[in-house]
Amino acid sequence: MTLPGLFISFEGIDGAGKSTHIAGLADAFRAQGRAVTLTREPGGTPLAEKLRAMVLGDLMDALTEALLIFAARRDHLVRVIAPALARGDVVLCDRFTDATFAYQGAGRGFDPVVLAMLEQWVQSEGGRFIEPALTLWFDLPPEDAAARLQGARVPDKFEAQPVEFFRRVAQGYADRQQGHPERFARIDASQPRDAVWLALRRVCSEKGWLP
Repeated sequence: MTLPGLFISFEGIDGAGKSTHIAGLADAFRAQGRAVTLTREPGGTPLAEKLRAMVLGDLMDALTEALLIFAARRDHLVRVIAPALARGDVVLCDRFTDATFAYQGAGRGFDPVVLAMLEQWVQSEGGRFIEPALTLWFDLPPEDAAARLQGARVPDKFEAQPVEFFRRVAQGYADRQQGHPERFARIDASQPRDAVWLALRRVCSEKGWLP
């Protein structure tokens, strides 16, 4: 019997360590015999990756930024996420719409009402609203995240923002968790890597998805 598709998103500010654990969770699901689609936002399709490069590299106002991100998300959802869920895959996505509310909404100060409207338009497909069943939020103090990123790579325009910007982004994530407690799981990302992994694994076990 084919299991239903499962959609899990990974969220957190740059440097929180979420990307480190996506591959590990993918391996854990594969060990249970599940097919896994590993993807990211902005991105995930050739068109969305082009839009990602623009969003991360070009200067633009917050509305233009939000529209490009949601355009990328729509292509990603139609071409990758929805078909994978229909096949019964586990979809693990490095960021999704919560990041838009955190970065463009809280960080950039863009109107969350407009973002919510775009969210409804873009994520409605085939008569249903597609969103993650679980959002793993890697919560880390912005100062710690900045220290982790120090000298790691050439920063994009978001990574180059001051710590105060990331404080607003972190608060944006906290607000999204408060508004969607049924799907958010906060992971204390200041713990050692092994402890973070155990916390993540425990959440998925409690959901009945992993032993």
